[in-house]
Amino acid sequence: MARPVEFERPKVVNRALALFWHQGYQATSLADLLATMGIGRSSFYAAFTDKRSLFIECLDFFSARTLELLQRARAETPPVDALQSFFERNFIDAGGAAADRGHWGCMLVNTVLEMAGVDDDLSSRASRHLSDMQRVFQACLQDAGATPAQAEEPAAMLMLLNEGIRVSSRRRLPDAEHLRSIATTFRLIRSAIA
Repeated sequence: MARPVEFERPKVVNRALALFWHQGYQATSLADLLATMGIGRSSFYAAFTDKRSLFIECLDFFSARTLELLQRARAETPPVDALQSFFERNFIDAGGAAADRGHWGCMLVNTVLEMAGVDDDLSSRASRHLSDMQRVFQACLQDAGATPAQAEEPAAMLMLLNEGIRVSSRRRLPDAEHLRSIATTFRLIRSAIA
C-alpha cells in the first residue's frame, strides 16, 4: 500500500513554480524539482504524475494568481491606475528576492517563447492565459469609461507592452527605462479614453 502524501501541496507547488519560472520548463530537471520541493521521487509521482503535469498546475496557478492581483487592484483603485500599478510593481521599490523575480519576466510569456514549436499545447495554454489577462485589461479600460470598441485596441497594446516588458526585464535593463516606457504608454491611454 502506498504511503500517504506528507507535505503541504500549496507550498511545494509554489517552490516548483518559482523554479520553473526562473529556469524554464526544459532546463528544470526532476532532480532540481525534488531538491527544491523537498520531497521524494515516489511522493512526487504519487502527487503530480510527472513533470509536465506539475508544470501545467504551476502555469495555471501563476495565471490565477496574476489575475487575482489585477482584479484586487481593479477593486481597490481607479481602473487605469490599477493597470499602471500592475506594470510598475516589479520595477518600484523591489528588494531582495522580489527584485530578482522582477528580472525573470512573466512565466506565461516565457512559456510561449520557450515552448512554441517544442510543445505547442503548453505554449497554447500559456497564450490562452495571456488572452484572459488582455480581457481584464479591456474590462479595466471599460470601467474607466471607454466603450468596448474603444477599449479593445488599447488593451491589445497593453498586452504587447506586457509581453515586451517581460522579455526586456530578462535583459536586466535599468528599472528606470521600464518605468519611463510604462509612464509613456499610460499617458497615451489616458488621453485616448478621456
